[in-house]
Amino acid sequence: MKKVISVDEYIEENLKWRQLLDELRAILLKTPLVESIKWNSPVYALNGKNVIGLGTFKDHASMWFFQGVFLDDKAKMLINAQEGKTKALRQWRFESNEINDVLLIESYINEAIENQKLGKEVKIERNRLLVLPELMKRKITDESKFKIAFKKLTASKQREYAEYIRTAKRESTQQKRLEKITPMI
Repeated sequence: MKKVISVDEYIEENLKWRQLLDELRAILLKTPLVESIKWNSPVYALNGKNVIGLGTFKDHASMWFFQGVFLDDKAKMLINAQEGKTKALRQWRFESNEINDVLLIESYINEAIENQKLGKEVKIERNRLLVLPELMKRKITDESKFKIAFKKLTASKQREYAEYIRTAKRESTQQKRLEKITPMI
């Protein structure tokens, strides 16, 4: 998808979901939320804090609640799209262009706005420690060129590469990943 500069353009680029996006947008524009484009998608914010986003995919469109973990979700409409990774974000998926219950959608949106006004927010704890897998430790010890290049990386890049290797379950996969990233480092 090409980079869009407005919500109108985003909706035009997603013809399959146009009706749904138009209806969700109309609901959102009745609120105090400010509409913008971020990450190439419509985002609705309150006092500079992201509250809701819209997204389209092949099989569904979605409304994202950035702090959705705090919503009551009495109707059980929300899912965590990346279980184990996503802490606060919750997604409401729409698999057709039909909106069956505008009042229900409005209640979720209004609750999200109230939660934002109350300052409810998940504070993300970032892992600042560099934990090197054994294969990487050996490569750093055995190859001075690799060690020098690795040390020149920012701390976040070092953690990113280490995590990429460490998350592989099998040693053979870790080895393949290490071979893959060596030229990048």
